[in-house]
Amino acid sequence: MPRKFTVRFISLLFLLSLSALAAYAQGVIVPGPCRRCPPTPRPQPLPRSLPVKSIKVDTKINGQVATTHIEQVFRNDYDQIMEGTYLFPLPESASITEFAIWDGDRKLVGEVRTKEEARRIYDEIVRRQRDPGLLEYAGKDLFQASIFPIPPHADKKLELTYTQVLQADSGTVAYRYPLGTGKNMGQVTGTVSGRVEIVGKEPVRNVYSPSHEIDLAAHAGNSTRLSFETKAGQNLNDFQLFYTLSRDDFGLSLLTYREPGKDGYYLLTISPKDELTESEYAAKDIIFVVDTSGSMQEGNKIEQARSALSFGVKGLRNNDRFNIISFAGEERLMESGLIQADATGRKRGVEFVESLRATGGTNINDAVRAALKQFDGKSERPKLLVFMTDGLPTVGETNVSKILDNVRKSRIEGLRLFSFGVGYDVNTQLLDKMATENNGTTEYIEPQENLEVAVSNFFNKVNFPVLTDLQLAMGGVETDLVYPRQMPDVFKGSQIVLIGRYHGRNDAQNVALKLSGKMGTQSRAFSYNNLAFPLRAEKNDFLPRLWATRRVGWLMENIRSNGETKELRDEIVDLGTRFGIVTPYTSYLALESGAVVTDGVAQDDRARVTGGQPARGMGVGSGGGRRDSRPSSAPAPESRSNSMVLGGADAAAINDKSGAVAVRESKKAKSRQEAEKVEKDTSETAVRNVKGKTFYNRDSVWTDSEFKNEAKLPETTVEFGSEAYYKFVQAHPELTDYLSLGEAVVIVDKGRVYRVQAAKP
Repeated sequence: MPRKFTVRFISLLFLLSLSALAAYAQGVIVPGPCRRCPPTPRPQPLPRSLPVKSIKVDTKINGQVATTHIEQVFRNDYDQIMEGTYLFPLPESASITEFAIWDGDRKLVGEVRTKEEARRIYDEIVRRQRDPGLLEYAGKDLFQASIFPIPPHADKKLELTYTQVLQADSGTVAYRYPLGTGKNMGQVTGTVSGRVEIVGKEPVRNVYSPSHEIDLAAHAGNSTRLSFETKAGQNLNDFQLFYTLSRDDFGLSLLTYREPGKDGYYLLTISPKDELTESEYAAKDIIFVVDTSGSMQEGNKIEQARSALSFGVKGLRNNDRFNIISFAGEERLMESGLIQADATGRKRGVEFVESLRATGGTNINDAVRAALKQFDGKSERPKLLVFMTDGLPTVGETNVSKILDNVRKSRIEGLRLFSFGVGYDVNTQLLDKMATENNGTTEYIEPQENLEVAVSNFFNKVNFPVLTDLQLAMGGVETDLVYPRQMPDVFKGSQIVLIGRYHGRNDAQNVALKLSGKMGTQSRAFSYNNLAFPLRAEKNDFLPRLWATRRVGWLMENIRSNGETKELRDEIVDLGTRFGIVTPYTSYLALESGAVVTDGVAQDDRARVTGGQPARGMGVGSGGGRRDSRPSSAPAPESRSNSMVLGGADAAAINDKSGAVAVRESKKAKSRQEAEKVEKDTSETAVRNVKGKTFYNRDSVWTDSEFKNEAKLPETTVEFGSEAYYKFVQAHPELTDYLSLGEAVVIVDKGRVYRVQAAKP
């Protein structure tokens, strides 16, 4: 029978409870004086917490009841035996079902004891450690256990299992596991992995994580299994997961965030049901246009293109119609018009693809115009044009502006044009504008990437259109700046993620949204009732930064396509500064102590970093204007002993139309416009994002990006570690996550500045 030992449950009664989704952080072991250890002649100083060697999370969710099992392995790299206190903040109303400590191969099972003694222990730890990182645990229900012995140079494995009832807002169920909230205390040195299994009485839909790339290992009907993994050295974010349970043909979920007196932000996900009949897929018309110029011989590109096109043709359905056009100096058509994609037609298409050879120049203008003439403008079928090239226009019309004008003159209503640029010798302005002006997208395949894989993945999606020409009526809710700007079509297995802002002075409850579109040639409409766009919603604080990321991507694409203006540049600088987003205009430089900044570049860094030229990503660099990458009110970067530059391309290079920089900047802008994950902190040392706020380390003070001296807001000042400081923490539990950044912090909240000064030596 397993041995038992004492554990305690902490409820910090002196602080208000925070919301369930924000109310927990990663478990840590805080070493303390070891009263049970033999005396040592030269005891080593205790670490603030033991490093976490690995974390494994296994969660099973039945409907809205989640059971989470955690295995944490800690490491004692010191020469002495340690005694420690394990702290694990729990979700509100969670129930511990098991806690165990492994002593070698023995599993020791724990039991719960009183809250009062546990609170006293926590207070003692906070005051003894005088560590702001511990404040992340304030105001939360904490599980606490005494851990002994922790052998020297050995691992200590703990297991914890708890259950909780997950909350559902507007039909969307939310689950969160704390991986990043406690990083100010517990350093994770190894891999973090997790598995989640969801089983519902209705089909599981709209599975979405804003924090991690998830791998859907199995998804069928009423159950879903997924996993995630964070490698050693990567920044840790709390794992967040959202899903809905729905039998609707098109499931919809809604997330909102709004601070009082400010604009609100919302995220909508839309996905089709899993099982669709053949009649529910729209029969489409598709033209494949492939570059067969001489440069396609390089790097096996023509072979990969042939394989990808064959895959696309073979995946067509009997009711589809298609044609293939190859082009070099002039275009070559497989047939004079669209043919049926039955077995005979597909066989003809594969034979044509296999006959393609690379030779000659690149006549983009005539090839695209020939493709556009193939479509029947009166047909209600979805119309797709897939255009693939690896070069610049060299034959026929070579002026990019004139080619774009010709494409506009031949425009087909309802056309989706998808461009593929292969390599770096492509004109990104031409490919991007052709796609965006025709409701499509551009994908670039760099030399080290596989063309066949990229194009085949694309065909896997577009071969099964489910709902096209989408429109979404917002039920009277005032919205703006929604991304993507044009709602894409819904394909089998795909999911649309819309992010925008909403306004209004009243709570918008019981809102009814209406989604409409075409399934084949039939118009369909779907209603979603009892949704809420509230005046105050504090749970999904990742939404403002995610929206800002998409907005910045859209602004950057506009600059790349149409040229830079002061308005576009200033808005990028403002968004980048407020939300900590690195762009060519808002990169951050961590300077050596005592370095002088002139025109945004440290003088002692010019020659060493850039050979006498301004370092990339350090400033605007336009028209002789101010080169400092921060507006005058933004905080300066932190002084550090090692100089480093964080950022992307030189601001001047974003106007490049071809080459490696142009391709990568275009990919970056597209990635941001389609972002479904929150960008990680730009720097662990210079910039941090906490609960929707951005902080800059300015002269060792973590300063809120909203702070402006000229605002002359009323201030409250306390010294870290003083009695006044602990009273301040008790009075303002909503600020504890910001206070945990360090001893010196400046916070702007509800029209007041809260300034915490470092403890005097």
